[in-house]
Amino acid sequence: MKKRLFAFLMTAIMAVGTVGCTSSSKNADGNTGDINENGQQKLEDFSIVLDWYPNAIHSFLYTGIEKGYFAEEGLNLVINFPSNVNDGISLPAAGKADLGIYYLQDAILTATEENVPIVSVGALTQSSLNVVVALKDSGIDGAEDLKGKKIGYSGTVLSEEQIKSMLKYVGLSADDCQFIDVGFDLLTAVTTGQVDATIGNMVNHEVPQLEENGFEINYFYPTDFGVPQQYELVLLAGKNAVENNPEKIQKFLRACQKSYADMKANPDESLQVLLDNQNEENFPLSKTVEQKSMEILLPVMETADAPFLHQEVSVWQENADWLYDRGILSEKTDVSNLIVNLVD
Repeated sequence: MKKRLFAFLMTAIMAVGTVGCTSSSKNADGNTGDINENGQQKLEDFSIVLDWYPNAIHSFLYTGIEKGYFAEEGLNLVINFPSNVNDGISLPAAGKADLGIYYLQDAILTATEENVPIVSVGALTQSSLNVVVALKDSGIDGAEDLKGKKIGYSGTVLSEEQIKSMLKYVGLSADDCQFIDVGFDLLTAVTTGQVDATIGNMVNHEVPQLEENGFEINYFYPTDFGVPQQYELVLLAGKNAVENNPEKIQKFLRACQKSYADMKANPDESLQVLLDNQNEENFPLSKTVEQKSMEILLPVMETADAPFLHQEVSVWQENADWLYDRGILSEKTDVSNLIVNLVD
């Protein structure tokens, strides 16, 4: 969906767009808290930085605002759109936001290589959303079909190593195909024939978008070809926030659980709330694309074995070990300190 970088830009604290809600009565414990001059409970601001502009995966946040789940916890949720690719990690690490949504592998890289003080407090998906996309008539159905092909990627080391890892898994090497940096233009590069396939596409976004535009495509997951399974998006908090005020984060997470349950039970209603709050000027949404996205997301945001927000140290460690084995991490690292589960 976008070019993902792991270089940490602590100084890139730029202006961000916000959307919020400021009405409530009692919090989850039944306490009225501070009362304003109108006799209403004063809500505590809780700011979250999205990974991108609002789309289906963020529906639970807007549903939570609409239905008052955050207000019930005494929180006024303020949603920030990122103005820099690293805002989801840099702002919470710097104490400029309570939480940020970010990518697991990028979070490991930034936290370990740049010594950035962040902790993951929840996973939005229980599996990867990243797919390799090719036009149907390309004959590319899996990693074994990439031999002799041009593969487009967003210019990151991570994407390069994911391609190499897939090739190795099927007995090929980087010499068997051509890597082409296409920047942000993953869709255009594959539909115009500049490349035969691209990696870094989100199955819940680029795939339905291409299909809506009339393209017949094939796609497959790198995790089926040697790349470790991962939580695509995680919730990052600054270490100081987790240590000094975990209760505030717990309130947010409890509201998220209620919001997701509502989203799951009423997906069409939740989607409409999202559409009503879309950033139409910068990132207009297609209702049909987001409907398909919702259908793809719901089964992976929560599974029979893992409730919404659940995360395991083993998943983080497997990814850290893979990053080290691929030469991306400079040292083999224990990443158990990068996650904490604050709610059941």
